[in-house]
Amino acid sequence: MNKLLASTCLMFGLLGGTSLVSAAECGSVTIASMNWQSAEVLSNLDKIILNEGYGCSADITVGDTVPTITSMAEKGQPDIAPEAWIDLLPDVVKKGTEEGQIIQVGSPLPDGGVQGWWIPKYLAEAHPDLKTIPDMLKHPELVPDAEDSKKGAIFNGPQGWGGTIVTSQLYKAFDADKAGFTLVDTGSAAGLDGAIAKAYERQQGFATYYWAPTALLGKYEMVKLDAGVPHDAAEWKRCNTVADCPDPKPNAWPVDKVVTLVAKPFSEKVGPEVMSYLEKRSWSNDTVGKLMAWMTENQASGEDGAKHFLKENKDLWTKWVSPEAAEKIEASL
Repeated sequence: MNKLLASTCLMFGLLGGTSLVSAAECGSVTIASMNWQSAEVLSNLDKIILNEGYGCSADITVGDTVPTITSMAEKGQPDIAPEAWIDLLPDVVKKGTEEGQIIQVGSPLPDGGVQGWWIPKYLAEAHPDLKTIPDMLKHPELVPDAEDSKKGAIFNGPQGWGGTIVTSQLYKAFDADKAGFTLVDTGSAAGLDGAIAKAYERQQGFATYYWAPTALLGKYEMVKLDAGVPHDAAEWKRCNTVADCPDPKPNAWPVDKVVTLVAKPFSEKVGPEVMSYLEKRSWSNDTVGKLMAWMTENQASGEDGAKHFLKENKDLWTKWVSPEAAEKIEASL
């Protein structure tokens, strides 16, 4: 009996030692949560998985793209930026990488950040010939203006958005006015969402500027129109993004690259399992869009959304982690 007890104690001592080593390898972790919904839920997901699955002591720090990435590139803090839109700061990311402060580890959004002009899926299915912006501009009657049914309409975002400027420039570039279209100023983010929701609920035809992943596109299925031309980066910079440029040319919206940034010192101190998780962890725009739609409808926090995802998508997230970590995470829910 004493031998059995001693063996049992030894076994638990060894297991406990393994957990302590794992926790020591990971230690404290700072995770940046950007101030938009997909980044908020992803940072909370990382916190739960690292804490429960790998014995880390992770905390979330609230930030935004520019200050967070700049701090990581210059100071190596915070440790992780789960959803970094690096095309916004290419020079800062390049410098931080070359100086050994940060590394890029996989992509949480392999689809990338997608902007452009969209039509509802039911309209695309009813009219399979509507695949490009020029296709749509041939049929203003399919996306009628509420103020003048003889004209077509394109919903634009509020003043101050980069996407609003580009949409206005593409409207000119594609001669949408001559094609019988009106560019509708929806006034605000809420106004844009409201115009889309109203038309969608009524199953009306419409065209709009929008982006993914978002809760709205998670709720309302939309199809992005192809520009019908390739992306020209030089022309995009010269005129498509400049409000007062007089001669914009048709152009395709670039896909924003989204990666997970990790501070180099952190990557060197943690075990390979943690880095493997961060590299494998990714979801489609459709998956995260539907999750954000659930969060919006239920007024859920990022933590609520992360727990909901873990409960409902075991087949997906268990591929990101080790079997041992998966058991611990599931037991914590």
